[in-house]
Amino acid sequence: MLSRVSVIVALAGVGCAACDTSAEPTPTTAIPGAVEANATVDFVIDGDTIDAIIDGREERIRLIGIDTPETKKPNSPIECFGPEATAFTESLLPVGTPIRIERDTVNRDDFGRLLGYVYRAEDGVFVNYETIRQGFATPLSIEPNTTYIDLFVDAARSAESDDVGLWSACKE
Repeated sequence: MLSRVSVIVALAGVGCAACDTSAEPTPTTAIPGAVEANATVDFVIDGDTIDAIIDGREERIRLIGIDTPETKKPNSPIECFGPEATAFTESLLPVGTPIRIERDTVNRDDFGRLLGYVYRAEDGVFVNYETIRQGFATPLSIEPNTTYIDLFVDAARSAESDDVGLWSACKE
């Protein structure tokens, strides 16, 4: 059992008109060292959503497999550790940072956001993983984009065990 680590799984039986699934998935494991950039950070929306410039066009990117506390959800209060999660993502991905975005099976969510695994190009840091491992996010698994779910669950267990981030600040 996962103790307080919550893994949310949504079944993929629901259609998604905004989802483009024509491209092949390209996720890879994190590689130490630089990776080839295919985008540049334009703005950090919150802990799990960024704007990036891809081929001269701005795209909103939702980081796959993670869920950070809400800070900008309409009609909702700011959640515990939400501002800290946003600040952490900003520290990993300052505006202008070259990044590599890799996709999984479904390319867009119901809100039209591009779904991606994000790597910082200069050193290959796997942002999705690091955000969970440092305690700023929990795993969020939505089928069929589950390539790294085991890695993310392990990272969350480690963060909880180490009592870091939201695991320390947001105890029930």
